[in-house]
Amino acid sequence: MKKKILLILGSLMTIVIIALGFAGNYFYGEGIKRGTEVELHREESDVNAEASKEDQMLLKEANEWFDEQDTKNIEITSYDDLDLVAQFIENDAAEQKAVILAHGFRSTGDDMGKLAKLYYEEGFDILLPDARGHGNSDGDYIGYGWHDRLDVVDWIDFLIEEQEADTIILHGNSMGAATVLMTSGEDLLEQVKGIIADSGYNTVKEELAHQLNHIYGLPGFPLLDVTSLITQIRAGYFLGEASAVEQVKHNTRPLLIIHGEDDDLVPTSMAHDLYDAAGGEKELWLVPNAGHTKAFDIVTGEFQDRVKVFLDNVLDE
Repeated sequence: MKKKILLILGSLMTIVIIALGFAGNYFYGEGIKRGTEVELHREESDVNAEASKEDQMLLKEANEWFDEQDTKNIEITSYDDLDLVAQFIENDAAEQKAVILAHGFRSTGDDMGKLAKLYYEEGFDILLPDARGHGNSDGDYIGYGWHDRLDVVDWIDFLIEEQEADTIILHGNSMGAATVLMTSGEDLLEQVKGIIADSGYNTVKEELAHQLNHIYGLPGFPLLDVTSLITQIRAGYFLGEASAVEQVKHNTRPLLIIHGEDDDLVPTSMAHDLYDAAGGEKELWLVPNAGHTKAFDIVTGEFQDRVKVFLDNVLDE
């Protein structure tokens, strides 16, 4: 009888392990594998305040300006031999300043184009990379900022060596915000003067747990632990190690964290986690009546003004 019970329990455990393996592979395909179309949990569209006519015009001008630019394609090779591609806009002002604009999940550098005019008018060259696993860059998985942080370091080297930049700003949205925050914990060259992170998550595992709960009504454990193991095997990193919170503890650069108060794709509480953990000079701007990465769209003028003040402070140091 005891032997029969053990046999049944063993069979059930085998079934559970196989089921978890299938589930982990499924969630890897949904969240990490390149090219999969996935529907994210998002806040309701009416959480965002209506932009004023002036802000609507500023946003329109910013988008039209970028659409009119003749960007140059730049390629570098990553530390793990991927071909990474970025668009580059060289500034006529030739002030040896540059910004790296890091885009979000399953997007491309074009998505950050609306910010290009702001930086160009401040005398910056503009670099808009396609993150690994996105757009024209190589890679069959999404790094959520973890491996991407080392790619940003390589782009920094490119700007210094090839463009002679002596002042570099890192600015990211969503996954791009997490990317520049993760980059902040690296041993950065002195040319990197400041970092702006809009709507970044604290850790990859917590963000995926948030999505898992809202989309499927499932807890993170044990599915994300299995998915994490599969991610390590197939993409070379554990979900738990990809932590902007841990990286930003080592930050020494002026840091501006921006987050919408009504962001439910990346909960606003994560902005507080990041701000509390961050080293160095830091500022947190919580934008009322704004959802995920919507601050620029609904309060365009104020956004531009705050970024300019941040840049002026950075450049005066």
